[in-house]
Amino acid sequence: MKTNDTLAIGLMTFAMFLGAGNIIFPPFLGLEAGTHLLPAMAGFLITAVGLPALTLIVFGHLSDSKQLTNPLPTWLATLIWVALLTAVGPAFSMPRAVTVAYEMGINPFVDSDQLPLFSLIFCSLTLLLAFHPGKLVDYIGKVMTPLLIIMLCTLAVNAVINPLSAPLAPQSEYIDFAFTQGLVQGYMTMDAIAAVGFGWVIIKAINSKGVTDKKAVGKSTFKVAMIYIVLMGACYLAMGYVGATSSPIAHEATNGGELLSLYVAHHFGEYGQLLLASIIIMACLTTTVGLTNACTEYYQQTFGVPFRRTATIVVLLTGFIANVGLDQILALSLPAILVLCPVAIALILCALFYPGQEKYRNTYIAAITVAFIFGSIDAASILDAVPAALDNSFKAWLPLYSANASWLLPCALVLLARSLKLPCKRQQVVESQNT
Repeated sequence: MKTNDTLAIGLMTFAMFLGAGNIIFPPFLGLEAGTHLLPAMAGFLITAVGLPALTLIVFGHLSDSKQLTNPLPTWLATLIWVALLTAVGPAFSMPRAVTVAYEMGINPFVDSDQLPLFSLIFCSLTLLLAFHPGKLVDYIGKVMTPLLIIMLCTLAVNAVINPLSAPLAPQSEYIDFAFTQGLVQGYMTMDAIAAVGFGWVIIKAINSKGVTDKKAVGKSTFKVAMIYIVLMGACYLAMGYVGATSSPIAHEATNGGELLSLYVAHHFGEYGQLLLASIIIMACLTTTVGLTNACTEYYQQTFGVPFRRTATIVVLLTGFIANVGLDQILALSLPAILVLCPVAIALILCALFYPGQEKYRNTYIAAITVAFIFGSIDAASILDAVPAALDNSFKAWLPLYSANASWLLPCALVLLARSLKLPCKRQQVVESQNT
């Protein structure tokens, strides 16, 4: 691809990932990490940025998103794709983006509940942009993302030039385990599952520039992933530093969103609140447009459903569910995501080591099954549905159970066991041929 096209798709990728949660999450991490900000952010970046980037690179080497589930039985592959895209689409992620955009971008400036009206306008704009997928790179990559970066840079530069205070001593787990805690918190952003959905959009965008050769697609995707790593990493570091230097106003904040609101109000007053509102709304809009295109691309390619029909249904469902309320969406989405995210990551790891080959079907199924079982345990723990005695046993004997990542080690062991068997089988084949 041309350098300009690569840069535009890289900017589009960054903007699609940059939802409100990505902006408001790091400040609270920075506040709690304090003087241990760098090791905490190092761990955070590995899982919050590295894992999604790895997913995109794997997609690039597959060259076709469907090859991710190619070794699986058709019914299982379809079930997984529908579940993943529904979760990151109209069921959870998109309605959450709408409600977060309203809560942080509009609600502070109005006296009555305007969520129905806002969701109608926001979803209509999402649908309008989604109806022109061929211009998605131009809309997001060349226009909206540069504006978003300028707004974020304004906050970051101000934090460096006029910090409210020096970072304080670390708190809680960040005292002795800053790097490990950063790893866990980065995993909890769940961007890995979003990367599976965005893979469809990014590969299609690369193809639309005339790049269809498998090696060329892989090379272009790698460059796009590198742009994403640089921009998202810089964003996280900047927001983390904002939090680490905001201790004088932190006593009124209970989460990163409130901390960021207090920060911009303190430094910029009413203009700061308008700036933050613009950042949040634009970040959420780029996310909903990207997820709408991800869902519609899959249904169009798999079931032949017209693009506009699917996009309309996805956005209508999003607007309806958004009016249920943010608290209810968050309460329902976290357990579901804790089940689906391990399945998505297990698929990525399988595709990384055994890309798209049906002879590894049993490995794929075993890894996905283990990820699903232990992910369900994590979800049950979040819902307080695990009996007390069993919960204590899990805490004592199941690694990463307390971090809601108990699936990771068992899944890794499945892949390791498979890799150890491969040399043995090759040796048996060689001996048989010699005989």
